[in-house]
Formats: sequence, structure tokens, C-alpha cells
Amino acid sequence: MRVLRCQSHPESETGLFRINLMGEMTGQSSLAAGMKTPQEKVATTRFVTLATYAANRPVICAVVTVLDSTHETRGLKLISTYSRALRKNSIHELIATDEADKRPGDTANRIAYLAFFEVARGGCVIAGETLFVDGKPIGQIIGFDETHEPNHINIIIGVKQRRTGPQLKIKVGSKIKFERA
Repeated sequence: MRVLRCQSHPESETGLFRINLMGEMTGQSSLAAGMKTPQEKVATTRFVTLATYAANRPVICAVVTVLDSTHETRGLKLISTYSRALRKNSIHELIATDEADKRPGDTANRIAYLAFFEVARGGCVIAGETLFVDGKPIGQIIGFDETHEPNHINIIIGVKQRRTGPQLKIKVGSKIKFERA
């Protein structure tokens, strides 16, 4: 159980509320009752557009695990933000969908698993950027799913035809790059 002081509302009963292990607030004052819990997602696309990202260096990575599976009704919930920061040495997952019309905030169902990769040079990845594997364009980022956070994020790639990692000839050590095309 974490106890937090509500500094923006010091006039509240005690200025304190608690967040239990489930992320629920307990013991809050009436002012804190309307606050978002950590598990609630707040849309940021209302304030940020793709035009906000004026320039971005490519993020460079290497495949550590190749995946070979597909699903028709996966239900990946694309978060409502256009970008994610990837730290050097962090590991994340690539998933392809032929539902390329999906956008942040949508749900993707028809998917093919591609690979897990390790970030060699960190930076931001942005919806609309192209995924290159060993120099070959695969598709464009359509969004991000946080099902497995804080372990890793799923980066969802819009493609014309769903194919798995082995079908795309992805190998352990394949070079991954995210870049505006």
C-alpha cells in the first residue's frame, strides 16, 4: 500500500489518500475521488498530433527471439498515444496486423507474431514510421499495446499481408530499424 499526499488539494480532509496493490484509491477525500487511478488511460492524441514530431532519429535494434504464431481474435488494445520511448538495452515485441487502417485507440485482432528485439540505440518510435528488418521495409507502426507492461511493450506494425517472423526470414541477430520512410 502506498500513501500519497495530495499536494494540489491541501485543503482536502487530510491531503492523503492510499493506492492499494490493485491501483485503487482508498481513504481519499471527496476532492481526490475524481482523480484518475494509475491504471486508467488518458488520451493524449487530443493535445498531440503527428505533426508534433518535427524530426526523429532512427531507433536501431537487433532480434533476440523469432516468433512463429498467428491469431484471428487477439484483441490488442492500441493505446491512444502516437509514440513510445525505447531505452537502450530494453527488449520489446513486434506484432504485425493486416488491419493496417487501425490507429491509436483502436483494437487489432488479426495478428502475426514477428520477434522480440533489443534496443541498441534508444530513442522514440512514432506511429507512421517504417519498420525495416535487415534493410527491407516490412510495414508501418500503427500503434502500441501495453498488455505486458512493465516487462515490454508490443509494437504493432500494419502490413498488407500477415506473415510470421520465419515467413519474413527474420533471424536471431537480424537488424531492426524504425525510421520515417
